[in-house]
Amino acid sequence: MKIRATYFLLLVLNFTCFFEHAGAQIAEPAKATEVVITPYKTTMLADSKDEAQIKVVVIDKNGKEVPGSDQLIKFTIVGDAVISKLSDQQQFNEFGLPDQIITEGKLHNGILWVTLKAGQKKGVVKFEAKAEGLYPGSTEIRLVQPSVAHKVTTLVYSPKKVPGKILGADISFLPELEAKGVKFSDKGVQKDAIQILKDHGFNYIRLRIFNNPARDSGYSPKAGFCDLEHTKQMAKRAKAAGFKLLLDFHYSDYWADPQQQYKPAAWRGQDFNALKHSVYTYTVDVLRQLKSQGTLPDMVQVGNEINHGMIWPEGEINNLDSLAELVYMGVSGVKAVDSSIPVMLHVALGGQNAESRFFFDNMVSRNVPFDVIGLSYYPKWHGTTADLKANMADMATRYNRQVMVAEYTQLKTEVNDIAFNVPDNKALGTFIWEPLNTWEQIFDKDGKSNALINLYDGIAQKYSIPPAK
Repeated sequence: MKIRATYFLLLVLNFTCFFEHAGAQIAEPAKATEVVITPYKTTMLADSKDEAQIKVVVIDKNGKEVPGSDQLIKFTIVGDAVISKLSDQQQFNEFGLPDQIITEGKLHNGILWVTLKAGQKKGVVKFEAKAEGLYPGSTEIRLVQPSVAHKVTTLVYSPKKVPGKILGADISFLPELEAKGVKFSDKGVQKDAIQILKDHGFNYIRLRIFNNPARDSGYSPKAGFCDLEHTKQMAKRAKAAGFKLLLDFHYSDYWADPQQQYKPAAWRGQDFNALKHSVYTYTVDVLRQLKSQGTLPDMVQVGNEINHGMIWPEGEINNLDSLAELVYMGVSGVKAVDSSIPVMLHVALGGQNAESRFFFDNMVSRNVPFDVIGLSYYPKWHGTTADLKANMADMATRYNRQVMVAEYTQLKTEVNDIAFNVPDNKALGTFIWEPLNTWEQIFDKDGKSNALINLYDGIAQKYSIPPAK
């Protein structure tokens, strides 16, 4: 009896060890941590008819979608819009009653499509999606009522072609990092970060500039990083290393993006004619100072992510004529210093084709001169890579301009493959956003290059990127 008991105990122990080992090999199901929404329009017509598709998913702590989730999502809408329907595919399998006020819905196999219908009042709609225990997702949508387009000029403009291909990086944070004592190195050898980028095939640097960032409510209180003087010093370093330069005017003392386009403090209280003059003279002054030290930009952005406008409130997207005039004054300032400098108009609409068309249709109908279409692409907000590819192709053929990804960070290989294969010879390239220290950076926090930087050697070789000289 004792032998049988001992044998039975051994069997139990063996089975216990087996199941413990097997359990260790089975990955636990991903746990959702955040609700993510991707709006396929963030500008809508306030006509009681226009609709926008919004994709809702949940992601885990690593940013991966949780495909099997049936999470209950609750919606909050502030502004003149309602949810008209829910579906588990972008165009099919609708559910919910036609006249029901929809305030919640469940994910179906990890996804939920929300159709948002506009009302009739101009203004901002704030849309938020929440789930218990998760970080919420939100976006802002502008409702607009476009009027008849008034041309900013009767002159006929032929877009300029930017020569070569661009493998670029926005490294505007570099002086701040160096001021904190960060030292950069590659394969154990300490070097200037700009030289390291050059060693891996980059040939263009992008720098953002704020009007007065040293203000208490500016981008860089007291220190003034990204002001004209810091920009001049960075331009010298970039040019000395053989890089070409893209200058990104924010026309603000602070960050400018689709959610915020704050007017510089020095321009507040000006009437519209004075404001236009300020845009022009500021643009001219900055570029002349760069030119005088031999570092004139090779391309200029007039505004940063301006699909909702710039220099609010006069330049809000609701005021399309005024926005077009302000953009035109920026472009005119660039051309007054050097008419050969290509100008980019930059919107945060990587995969949002309908809104991209709305913006550029309105700029073209007002005869705004520009040369390059720049798109931001962050998958969390701007759709799939297929959406990006389709939008870039449409922009290139529809507007007969070169198209590029002016900001991205994730999906490095995929984004570059799309950007360098835009049809009709309209492919220009990419700018990775702040790779020294932000999001999916190619340097660790201590300044050491990591494995991601090596992707760029292959990209540079594959697409025959002209080296920085």
